[in-house]
Amino acid sequence: MSSRAHPVDGSPATDGGHVPMKPSPTRHKVGIPPKQNMFKDFMYTFKETFFHDDPLRDFKDQPKSKQFMLGLQSVFPVFDWGRNYTFKKFRGDLISGLTIASLCIPQDIGYAKLANLDPKYGLYSSFVPPLVYACMGSSRDIAIGPVAVVSLLLGTLLRAEIDPNTSPDEYLRLAFTATFFAGITEAALGFFRLGFLIDFLSHAAVVGFMGGAAITIALQQLKGFLGIKKFTKKTDIISVLESVFKAAHHGWNWQTILIGASFLTFLLTSKIIGKKSKKLFWVPAIAPLISVIVSTFFVYITRADKQGVQIVKHLDQGINPSSFHLIYFTGDNLAKGIRIGVVAGMVALTEAVAIGRTFAAMKDYQIDGNKEMVALGMMNVVGSMSSCYVATGSFSRSAVNFMAGCQTAVSNIIMSIVVLLTLLFLTPLFKYTPNAILAAIIINAVIPLIDIQAAILIFKVDKLDFIACIGAFFGVIFVSVEIGLLIAVSISFAKILLQVTRPRTAVLGNIPRTSVYRNIQQYPEATMVPGVLTIRVDSAIYFSNSNYVRERIQRWLHEEEEKVKAASLPRIQFLIIEMSRKLNFTPNFYIYIPS
Repeated sequence: MSSRAHPVDGSPATDGGHVPMKPSPTRHKVGIPPKQNMFKDFMYTFKETFFHDDPLRDFKDQPKSKQFMLGLQSVFPVFDWGRNYTFKKFRGDLISGLTIASLCIPQDIGYAKLANLDPKYGLYSSFVPPLVYACMGSSRDIAIGPVAVVSLLLGTLLRAEIDPNTSPDEYLRLAFTATFFAGITEAALGFFRLGFLIDFLSHAAVVGFMGGAAITIALQQLKGFLGIKKFTKKTDIISVLESVFKAAHHGWNWQTILIGASFLTFLLTSKIIGKKSKKLFWVPAIAPLISVIVSTFFVYITRADKQGVQIVKHLDQGINPSSFHLIYFTGDNLAKGIRIGVVAGMVALTEAVAIGRTFAAMKDYQIDGNKEMVALGMMNVVGSMSSCYVATGSFSRSAVNFMAGCQTAVSNIIMSIVVLLTLLFLTPLFKYTPNAILAAIIINAVIPLIDIQAAILIFKVDKLDFIACIGAFFGVIFVSVEIGLLIAVSISFAKILLQVTRPRTAVLGNIPRTSVYRNIQQYPEATMVPGVLTIRVDSAIYFSNSNYVRERIQRWLHEEEEKVKAASLPRIQFLIIEMSRKLNFTPNFYIYIPS
């Protein structure tokens, strides 16, 4: 069989017009662009790849003073939105700032323990980083501070290198080093406009990773929830449950269990109340702080700590001390800090950008992904020099911030001021706070990370995505957090390569009484045009998939020829290959198959 290809002479604006039934007799010359030297060609490709949005467009044809102000605003957006700041906006920011502060203080103390750090470092990390982000970030709704997943990941990676119990000083220095390089990684990705790299971690993989991490975090809290003193250092579910059941005979403390179960029930009930009425969003927001205050009071007056109830004990008073001199810039721990920082920074960046985009879409405004990365990176760099560990956007706090009516990033500043006052005056009051209440707060906070509905939807839409989701989930809960993350990244990359090398193809048919063509497997009412086979290729053609596409088209053609022959229908004379990826299409080209 021989075939000849002919161009289509049709309007590009047609939404799926008429399929040409014979080759056009008119031939058109294809335009050839002016020849450029290799350097200009490379620079054009580079600009279109990394600077397609032309970040300097606002600076063109502007006086020097205007360019300076625009440059200042591009680095510090606060100089832009701050000019139009009003008392009405401040009122909304004040309420939301106070609300998220009441939520972040007890969470920060618990999250620091996840990272195997003293509780004060959790509070430190909600003081300095939010101030930096408020000046440099472009999101109005994101709330900055330590988060459960990053805290657990950082603690797991750090403990694999240095034991926090035998070498606490070296462990702390490595934590600051990892935070510094996490910030460098985030800022570099934004500065060099490489933010697209985080998109390689698919949504399905993130759902599985977050769900597995949430279960792992919840299981880790059984130590404080049950009052167990000797607990495994591993994070996999088998080791944790084995440690829990070994301690069942003599390691559990009934007073601790009573405290944890009572306040976990209270926290879950408050969350249900908040979901039933949007006006009561503040109930689940202040419930953790109320739990801390009430439980601390009862432990103090009953001296339950004498009965085996584990408490926070001493919490240093005062603001963040300088930690620049503690960061490793030489030696063996430098490489460890870089490796841990890159991993923690990428995960923190993925979470923060996803949160920022979600709430920006809900309020119909745009955030600059690259500027966000620079802002997140700089806040962690500054934070590492002021006794903070990796901070990022918190989904639970950002949701509360949004519901409380925040207007700008000033809500982060209000939160920071409350944390500052807590560090200066209130830290002694946390001495008798039971660890069980911190465990209950963390369990309550990570439950929403288990998104079963999203996993079901992924299963229905794309089975390969579901494999990535399940692979990341089981990798986290049965092996470790870092292995689960590695599985998530690996499967995401494998899916991308598979889609490029094995693109989907489909036979298209005409929807009756329209000029629209659709996949005949998805639209049973679609009918094929007699003598014409229309195939859609859902990808551009590369050297890596050209042979597969050719062989798949030939197989489609062979199968359809057998069908029409068996049905005594007109044999196929035209093969149309649609590659525009539009819903309503004008065919790109067709092949005439002579009788």
